[in-house]
Amino acid sequence: MLNIWWVWVAAGFALAILEVFAPGFLFAGFAVGAVITGALMGLALPGTDWMGASPINALLVFAVVSVIAWLAM
Repeated sequence: MLNIWWVWVAAGFALAILEVFAPGFLFAGFAVGAVITGALMGLALPGTDWMGASPINALLVFAVVSVIAWLAM
């Protein structure tokens, strides 16, 4: 499961490109959340191996980081 980190990063970049065409910060928080989730999975830092155990764990991290990023923007 850890070898799909690039899918999260690619989705983040796709959302960032989509943000250029949409007014406001609609997709920017999701883009940041996807890139950070992919980076955490790709770097395989100690203590983050639980993220790759189930897709639901990665989705939970994505949701939390996206909401924080969206509120910060």
